[in-house]
Order: sequence, then structure tokens, then C-alpha cells
Amino acid sequence: MAQCERFDVAIIGAGPAGLAAALYASRDRYRTLLLEKSGLPGGQIMLTERIDNYPGTPRISGPDLIQAMVDQVRQFGTEVSTGQELTRLMRGEDGIFRLEINEGERLYEARAIILCPGSSYRTLGVPGETEMRQAGKVSYCATCDGAFYRGKEVLTVGGGNTAVEDTLYLAGRFVKHATLVHRRREFRAQKVLVEELLDAAREKNVRILAPYVLTRIVPDADGGQIDHVELRHVETNAVEHMKVDGVFIFVGMVPSTAFVRNLVGINELGYIECDPVTLRTKVRGLFAVGDCRVNAPMQLATACADGVTAAMMLKEYFRNPNWWDSGGVKPTGIW
Repeated sequence: MAQCERFDVAIIGAGPAGLAAALYASRDRYRTLLLEKSGLPGGQIMLTERIDNYPGTPRISGPDLIQAMVDQVRQFGTEVSTGQELTRLMRGEDGIFRLEINEGERLYEARAIILCPGSSYRTLGVPGETEMRQAGKVSYCATCDGAFYRGKEVLTVGGGNTAVEDTLYLAGRFVKHATLVHRRREFRAQKVLVEELLDAAREKNVRILAPYVLTRIVPDADGGQIDHVELRHVETNAVEHMKVDGVFIFVGMVPSTAFVRNLVGINELGYIECDPVTLRTKVRGLFAVGDCRVNAPMQLATACADGVTAAMMLKEYFRNPNWWDSGGVKPTGIW
């Protein structure tokens, strides 16, 4: 049987939120374990070639930022372990958490847990999507990447609130022209947003194509730009080719929370319910931070802020375990 090693805190997920939490916890001299199921730390940010909205950092790539953060937490003693998938998490009657890694390959114990497994953008899975995402020409976040498309032509995909809001955001602030593709004639977005979209389509630089689906993103000969996209009319199957500089896909997020579904409170979309101020969940000693939690802003800076908050609240819990049940904001229906 694998030997069990004990830590003060185990952090699940080595994205920006987990790394920020590890930095603060290890600086407070807590024995800190940072577990990442993939072969490299970083999460979604590793796929971002250019970051210029992280305070104090004019421009940096995702991999470079993560490497700097990993080096920093290791400097303060955090044990960073990759390729370590949490397959079972239990809390004993003594308040200690037991972690089973890779189906029992390794075992750990911890006095507290900070959950930050993140979430992933829902993709379309069409040919060319992955290649052009890696080239920086497919994005899932208008706030993150809109400024890179000043004066350019973009295609946006989706029919919910985010798709409509972010299409209007891009058209109003950055791009020369935005074409929104939706697979149905009716939008799922709130009516007031749809009305604003229709007004923009009549008067401004927005075009609506419905019911259409994006079926292919075709790279140019060098593979660094989009040559054109292929669209199909849902009812007639007619195919249309369009020249665009970038594609924004807004079809939702998938939180990586299935492995704790039976332990913590999770809403109908899969996000972990927690106190928005302290980030405490309903399970004593377990925090939820970053993109996996309800109402997360889904930004790099706020993910880091969540990690810092959880690590600071950790001290309160270690000083007085009864703190968990007193004070703070307790939203109706969650606690």
C-alpha cells in the first residue's frame, strides 16, 4: 500500500488560482502541496500566447507567466506535483482530508483543501479550431483578446447572453465588423440584449447569420492566419465561405468539478457553491476558488485574487476551526 504523506494544505489545480494560493500558504510556512492532473501546471492560461491585462505586466505569454509563478512558489517551499489526478477525496471524523491519487498510486493527508480545478471553454470541435487557437486566431474570451482585433473582421459564434454581449462589446470597441453566427433563428439571450443586437445590426457594424453553423476554420498556407471560415445554413445546407481575421466562440464553459460532485454543493451548471467573501464551501476546511466556483468572473487577475483570499482565510480556520460556522456572508440557498 502506498505511503501516506501529510501536509497542512493540499491545493487541487495548478492554474493561476492554485499558484497564488500556494504562494501565500507557503509564505506563511504551512506545508503546502500543489497537485496538477496534467503534465504541466498552468491550466487554460498555457494556451494564451499574449497576456496584456495582468496588472503590472505590459505583455507576457501564458507559459512564461506560469513558469515565473511556479518558480516563485517552489522558492517558498511548495511541493508542486504534476500528473497527479485526484481520484478520491474524503474528510474523516477527525477533520483530516484523505486524498487518493491516480487510483491509489499515491496517498496524502491534509488539514485543509483549496479546490481550484478551473473550467474549460466549451469548444465546437470543428476542423481547424485547435490549430487556429494555438495560433492565437480563435478565442473564447472577448475581454481577454478583443484588443488584438482593432479594425479587423471577426466571426462570433453563439446564441446566449455572453455571445450577444461580447459581440456588441467587440463591435462597439474594437473590430471593424462582427458577424454573429447562431444555429437557431431564436436567441437564448435576454430579450433586451437581443433588441440591442438587432439595433446594432441595422445601424452599426454587426451582421447576424441565423440559422447557420460554423463547420470549418481553414488556415492559410503558413498556418499562422485564418484563410477563411466555412459556414452551413442549417435548413438548406447551403455552404458559405467568409474571410475573417479571427473567430470568437461563446458556447459556454465546462467546470472541472465532476470529481467532487458528491462532496460539495454544486449548482445545476456544475459550479461549486461557496461563500463569495471567504470562499468557504459547506464542507469544513474546504475552499473553492477561481473558475470552478459560482459567479467567478473568469479572469486571470480575479483567479489569483481568489487564491490569495482562500490562503488568508486558511489562517483563520487553522487558528480557530469554529470560525467556519460563524461570521461572513452566507447566501440563501447555498449554506
